[in-house]
Amino acid sequence: MKNLKLAVLGGGNLGTSLAKGLIASKQFSFRDIIITDKRDSRIDYLKSLGFQATGDNRNAVSKSNIIIMSVKPQQFGSLTQEIKQSLNSGHILISTVTGVTHKEIESSLGKLPAFRIMPNTALEICESMTCISFHNATAGHEKLVLNLFEKMGKTLVIPEELMGAATVVGACGIAFALRFMRAMSQGGIEIGFNSEMSQLIVAQTVKGAAQLIVETSNHPEREIDKVTTPQGITISGLNEMEHQGLSSAVIRGLITSYNKLENLDTGKHKAGK
Repeated sequence: MKNLKLAVLGGGNLGTSLAKGLIASKQFSFRDIIITDKRDSRIDYLKSLGFQATGDNRNAVSKSNIIIMSVKPQQFGSLTQEIKQSLNSGHILISTVTGVTHKEIESSLGKLPAFRIMPNTALEICESMTCISFHNATAGHEKLVLNLFEKMGKTLVIPEELMGAATVVGACGIAFALRFMRAMSQGGIEIGFNSEMSQLIVAQTVKGAAQLIVETSNHPEREIDKVTTPQGITISGLNEMEHQGLSSAVIRGLITSYNKLENLDTGKHKAGK
């Protein structure tokens, strides 16, 4: 984006995926992005990818217009203490920090345009699902941030109270989907394919299934009905999976992650307190 500089504070997996997505979507160049991390080994790795990388959060903030905080919840308090004197009214804050509310961000860093986002690691290939809520933002700020993430997948503006649910379904959800794919691939090996062939078939099949829902907006059961015939092999396999608790296990897994998030919220970071 012309004349804009961006700092990603936190060079972990999500922060790095985000930075890679900004490059892949051709919105920024390597010279426009600074990524910070406190680990020398991670800084070396980020530099090897072509990024500007540093352990100095204050310097990164002072050189940037858009600040993306992408650290663990327990690191939020120390990060905000470090950068708050370097922020000014021209900065836009974006936070991927799980469980940290707009109220806490404002309490720690002042009244600045702020966005909470919950993307997933598919950012780096521009296929993320990114949920967004905003606070103290003008229409111009909202348009800028939405454009930023729409070029890295799909976006959905949601009320802040749904950010926890978005974390579980959208961010944790990519791991849940990948675990299902692993199981499918292992099953393919069991019935005759080698691992490379099985993984390819599963990956393309799951991609096609997802694209059917995205493109048609049909309920999954409507598409399932198209491939299940009376006394057929598909319905037999589906029924056995359900007998073994497939849907129940997925739903219980989501609820378990959500409850863990709620517990995290109650005992967290104590930012600026």
